[in-house]
Amino acid sequence: MNATATAPDRQKNGLTVLYDGHCRFCTAAARRLAALGDTSKIAVVSLHEPGVLERFPSISHEAAMERLHVVDAAAGGRVYAGAAAVARVLRTSKLLAPLAALYAVPGLHGLADALYDRVAENRYRISGRTCDDGACKR
Repeated sequence: MNATATAPDRQKNGLTVLYDGHCRFCTAAARRLAALGDTSKIAVVSLHEPGVLERFPSISHEAAMERLHVVDAAAGGRVYAGAAAVARVLRTSKLLAPLAALYAVPGLHGLADALYDRVAENRYRISGRTCDDGACKR
């Protein structure tokens, strides 16, 4: 999904989900996550698209490669990363908002972060595939 071409209003008023578009696991996960939320408020964008990271100067390329990032335009550009980003998107869903609220529970917050980090570190192995351009090889 190319948010630049298909969802400029969502980027200005809602959430922009930045993911590693060179990773098949990340691409599929970002699209599924966005589909779980309020799709009228969510734009999904690969961090590798030209000019994307320049629009979000507070997010370095290195940070974006480590974790999914969500930029909340309605909250002045506040940035969420990792499990917090997942929870932020889920908060837009009437059905899944209670699940997102669990992220704030002491103990669960740290567990969710650790689980997210473990998956992120192994995302290329989890997908069982490599990217066409070799970017997924470590």
